[in-house]
Amino acid sequence: MNKDKVEIFDTTLRDGEQVPGCKLDAEQKLVIAERLEELGVDIIEAGFPISSPGDFHSVSSIAKLVKNATVCGLTRAVKKDIEVAADALKHAKKPRIHTGIGTSASHIKYKFNSNEDAIIERAVNAVKYAKTFVEDVEFFAEDAGRTDNVFLARICEELIKVGVTVLNIPDTTGYCLPEEYGAKIKYLKENVKGIHKATLSCHCHNDLGLATANSIAGVVNGARQIECTINGIGERAGNTSLEEVVMVLRQHPTLGLDTGINSKLLYDTSLMVSEKMGMMVQPNKAIVGANAFAHSSGIHQDGVIKNRETYEIIDPADVGVTESSIILTARSGRAALAYRAKIVGYELTKVQLDTVYKEFLKFADTRKEVLDNDIHQIVEISGITV
Repeated sequence: MNKDKVEIFDTTLRDGEQVPGCKLDAEQKLVIAERLEELGVDIIEAGFPISSPGDFHSVSSIAKLVKNATVCGLTRAVKKDIEVAADALKHAKKPRIHTGIGTSASHIKYKFNSNEDAIIERAVNAVKYAKTFVEDVEFFAEDAGRTDNVFLARICEELIKVGVTVLNIPDTTGYCLPEEYGAKIKYLKENVKGIHKATLSCHCHNDLGLATANSIAGVVNGARQIECTINGIGERAGNTSLEEVVMVLRQHPTLGLDTGINSKLLYDTSLMVSEKMGMMVQPNKAIVGANAFAHSSGIHQDGVIKNRETYEIIDPADVGVTESSIILTARSGRAALAYRAKIVGYELTKVQLDTVYKEFLKFADTRKEVLDNDIHQIVEISGITV
């Protein structure tokens, strides 16, 4: 089956770095940018150049470093922002300016004290001005998730007329249900004249835990870019997780969609970003969490030992994890104990295993986890000579 490509727009260095305590220095940003390119990211949003001299310098340095990916700088729909971003991106082989403005009724009324016509005028002028510096211009309709679809379609159509290349439809507050977000993308595909001239992009936040689901709903309904971050870091509850959307598409080939990401680098990239940002990855995080391929239930362990696919839909090696982990706890069964005992040098017969298992349960009830060194002690207590 020929698959449509979904481009991956990584905003770890912009939206991700906005998390309190996750500030990166210039050298760390360059190391991460280099890894993102190696990972196969299509667009790297390097920062918000006008926000500080440091951010300008970082965007400029990344623009010089990156060879294959598009390098993007964020701006508001403000002339000076756009000029500064263009200057920061002047050495990029493939520069993109990402400009935009709020489009929801709430933003128009309370943030801008404005009206729909004036917002459209500002948006159009921003895109037109950005196009005088670079060919590739993306527009974000901030709070598109809560924006009326008719008005959203209207502003998108006007922007297509002035040459916008990407239309970013953010669920800025993480409010949408997947059905709603997918329907919004579908509405734009069906009701915006000239929509084929621009790429629709999903930028979803995780306030209700739906960022990945919403992004997948978006591409199923016609979007062809997902904006995401490594480990799902980002404002408040975070952004769409890069590793999750990549593997959802990879594991569901019937969708006919895929990315250019080298998934074998996902785990290592996750560790790199976690270490440099000082932001621990929760153990139960999908794909890259410490427990993503760990099994402690006896029933699950028995199944995985017999055939990995009984309880794992992803081969750990596909995301750069060496192997599945069989974690010994009081919930583990004989199969798991025999498996781990064999690894540390004990080939137990069925009778020996029954004896060792009784001692194992007594020991395990006093521990959160039974380690390899503990197995030696348990075998010794059991009086088994192996």
